[in-house]
Amino acid sequence: MPTETITIQTPSGHSLAGSLELPTGLVRGTALFAHCFTCTRQSRAAVAVARALAKNGIATLRFDFTGLGGSEGEFGRAGFATDVGDLVAAAESLIARFGGKILLVGHSLGGAAVLAAADDLGYDQIAAIATIGAPSDVPHVLERIEGDLDAIRRDGQGNVTIGGRPFALSRDFIDRTVQTNLLEEVGRIRVPLMVLHSPTDDYVSIDHASKLFVAAKHPKSFVSMDNAHHLLLDEKDAWFAADVIASWADRYLPKAAESAFPENGIVVRTGNGKFGTEVHTASHRFVADEPVSYGGEDTGPTPYDLLLAALGTCTAMTMKMYADRKGLPFEGATIALRHERNHAEDCGHMLDAEEEGMPTQALYRSITLSGNLNPDEQEKLIKIADKCPVHRTLEGHLHIHTERA
Repeated sequence: MPTETITIQTPSGHSLAGSLELPTGLVRGTALFAHCFTCTRQSRAAVAVARALAKNGIATLRFDFTGLGGSEGEFGRAGFATDVGDLVAAAESLIARFGGKILLVGHSLGGAAVLAAADDLGYDQIAAIATIGAPSDVPHVLERIEGDLDAIRRDGQGNVTIGGRPFALSRDFIDRTVQTNLLEEVGRIRVPLMVLHSPTDDYVSIDHASKLFVAAKHPKSFVSMDNAHHLLLDEKDAWFAADVIASWADRYLPKAAESAFPENGIVVRTGNGKFGTEVHTASHRFVADEPVSYGGEDTGPTPYDLLLAALGTCTAMTMKMYADRKGLPFEGATIALRHERNHAEDCGHMLDAEEEGMPTQALYRSITLSGNLNPDEQEKLIKIADKCPVHRTLEGHLHIHTERA
């Protein structure tokens, strides 16, 4: 997915580092992802979930909380309240750019943060909230800290280790963490909530998910992530979570983009990334792209894939229609197509069009027929393939007229 580096300004005056994962084509919604305790936006879960959501058409911002990764400020003095403030600032920047309501997604303590931020951000700004492995009480994170917390409370500051990394922690950090009543915050939430949790989570037990679910009002959903590690170390678990969240959130995300369906013909719009392009027909949308080897994201068929597909699908439809009308024992066809750019060179001689200064290209079509067809019936079907409308268009006198709209 195309990734854009952005900077978020906080009310306290320091900046947060963010990465915006964009769909290659149509943006059908936006999401904000909050990472786990002492993690960063570069954690495996943050990257995998954000990119999976983007693949589902949801532009997703992952960012570093104060004092972590590329963000300014002191983590050891920030505390949970600062995380909530960071989330609100990041969400507001996302809303300012894309408009509409956003999806909040939080992993571990980031899940607790998105739940606590809902009141501050305002429910008119939030489409839905999803948490992954979130604790039901914020003080739970203090159990993951190795150090003398009593000494820090007494002296005002001290050194600790969290996840094998050293941090200088302040008394304010501990006090702000202890003061948060998360279940009370959850009880006030008035937007759809999805709780995802592993029943074998060794970091945050499944009991936490049960308490969050009971405290929440409907509509609410629970998804059991069997055998998933708390940190989503297996990327498949992260993609599973993101796919489930994207499908569920589609019910709640704004649908303003549906007005883009054209009444006649098709409309093609430049998308995101180097080659990403949106294709809109009267009733369908999809993305065209180029392979990674050409600098694309490989999120959709290439223009020549679409050209070959047009010929192949029209051929299949025409043969089936003919066989049905004639009552032939036709059971289907497999059509393999390829494009040859240097046809004259490959043929070993110059063709007429080549002599006129136009490069000669060719499309090759190989048809495998299925069914109890005799040789005469097979021959008729192969001949009818050349009469499909797209074939005739490609071999006819085609003029393309371009104008500035």
